[in-house]
Amino acid sequence: MSNTALVQARVEPDIRDAVDSILAENGLDIPTAIRIYFAKILRVGGIPFEVRTYNAETIAAMGEANRISRDPNAKSYASFAELVADLDSDDNE
Repeated sequence: MSNTALVQARVEPDIRDAVDSILAENGLDIPTAIRIYFAKILRVGGIPFEVRTYNAETIAAMGEANRISRDPNAKSYASFAELVADLDSDDNE
């Protein structure tokens, strides 16, 4: 290859081995996969898949939503129309 740069990364050996095995099944090696990944980043102008990071407020809200979804006493609705009707009712004022 002409004019290349070395890229190094540390990963757990079991992850590297599992990835290497999957790539080999597809006729690829790790350096080729990295070059493909870098080319895709350039083509799309960013990471080519969703990367999610959550702040503390979002994590707390997700925890609350999870608790509510498991609460047998939480109010639930059979349809969106039923929810809207309940919101429009005088009981909620």
